Amino acid sequence: MRRTDRLFELIQILRDGRLHTARDMAERLEVSTRTLWRDMATLIASGLPVEGERGVGYILREPVTLPPLTLTPDEVQALTLGLQLVSRGADPSLTRAAESLLGKVTAVLPARLLDGMGEESWVFPGAEALAAARHLPVLRRAIRLRQRILIGYVDGEGTASVRPVRPLVLEFWGRVWTQATWCEVRGDFRSFRVDRIETLVLAGDTFPDDPGRTLADWRRLHAG
Repeated sequence: MRRTDRLFELIQILRDGRLHTARDMAERLEVSTRTLWRDMATLIASGLPVEGERGVGYILREPVTLPPLTLTPDEVQALTLGLQLVSRGADPSLTRAAESLLGKVTAVLPARLLDGMGEESWVFPGAEALAAARHLPVLRRAIRLRQRILIGYVDGEGTASVRPVRPLVLEFWGRVWTQATWCEVRGDFRSFRVDRIETLVLAGDTFPDDPGRTLADWRRLHAG
């Protein structure tokens, strides 16, 4: 049995929510207990909500499956290509997440759909995307938590400034990342190239949904 198949079978065993010992699961999969321990460590490292340890057993605390899906070859190609684009896109936290998710997807796909998967394309992040990568996790966190940020920015003419802003959304233009914000200094919406941000500090306070300053307002202005 391939390792990906074993990992899938382990998830199926654990789905009942009961405590399973490593020895019992190893016997069911016809592998050694040591191999089973390694497989469980892989599943836990991938984010599977499993509790347990050697000599005690393992139990799945939360449901982790999606409803059954039947995918066409083109749908599989679209899904895996999208994950490969993210995994090679320079954002370190999303790279790890995409690689983990891609492993889970390929673990359950039929072999006939895996043949040649993703060989038609390759992604090479440019210098701008690589320069932006160090800021992306913090910016995504600030957007999610609605936290003001203070950025040290250098524009295309080399002029430096410090801006307190409300981060609204990140955009990727195929070569560069931009951060759409409400700029507290200008009193207006502004977009900044992330690769030109030299310093980035979380201000610590959150911002409200003030009318005229929200992501919905920004989208209305940029519609079409």
